[in-house]
Amino acid sequence: MRIREWPATERPREKLLARGAAALSDAELLAIFLGSGLQGRDAVETARGLLAAHGPLRALLDRPAHALARLPGLGPARACALAAALELGNRHLAAALERGEALTDPATAGRYFARRLRPRPHEVFAALFLDNRHRALAFEELFNGTIDGAEVHPREVVRRALAHNAAAVIVGHNHPSGSPDPSAADRAVTARLKQALALVEVRLLDHFVVGDGEPVSMAARGLV
Repeated sequence: MRIREWPATERPREKLLARGAAALSDAELLAIFLGSGLQGRDAVETARGLLAAHGPLRALLDRPAHALARLPGLGPARACALAAALELGNRHLAAALERGEALTDPATAGRYFARRLRPRPHEVFAALFLDNRHRALAFEELFNGTIDGAEVHPREVVRRALAHNAAAVIVGHNHPSGSPDPSAADRAVTARLKQALALVEVRLLDHFVVGDGEPVSMAARGLV
């Protein structure tokens, strides 16, 4: 049975219009980009096959466009559409931080760190510098490590905060292993950063750990 012969409530596009994109599964979202499937398979079946063979979703979409283009059911046009959609999402998130509006929702910062750091194959530590109204001043990647870790120097974070005349800082780093749970080293670095920044009257608002799933806010866990 073709997708257009499915009940209207089960078709991906109709479901998205009626219930929003969040109501769709990974395969259904991917099927909307595919439009049609491989011979003898509908778009949803083809999407499920891609996820089963080359997924999960993060692993699939972390591929560059030229690698996506070689996968069955995609090709150059669909691969470009997927890459463009991901970049649109990145720019949409960045826009809230770059247009001078106050950052009132900490989750927005967490999603921004995730977008910037999750695809990186090694650990990266970054900082988002804010003014006294919590408007973004700058985002900088400060330290790079191996797949096991990055060495963080609090005095460098302080130096960059002073250079931007920042009143507050949100920091974040990725765990290439995929687990977003803060390690003992993460907790120790956070405590040192908070203490060093306080000496120059700059607040550390949060430290996000990026892995699979939602980024973990150390402030939400009472660790900042």
